[in-house]
Amino acid sequence: MKTYKNTKSLERDLKILDLERKIALEEFKTLKHDYTESLNPVNWIPTSLRWLVTNYSTKYLVKKIFNR
Repeated sequence: MKTYKNTKSLERDLKILDLERKIALEEFKTLKHDYTESLNPVNWIPTSLRWLVTNYSTKYLVKKIFNR
């Protein structure tokens, strides 16, 4: 535990801790926004379409190769 000899250093450290807390809170808000945005079903459409196209095109190519 830190001991303080004057109020200036105590106030300085309290300001630093307050700013660090505010920065952490803003970072948390940004992470929350990113998380909720990533759970939005509209953002899943490109990924699922890419998966479907890749999956079916691979199956189609395999069938074409083995049916020759």
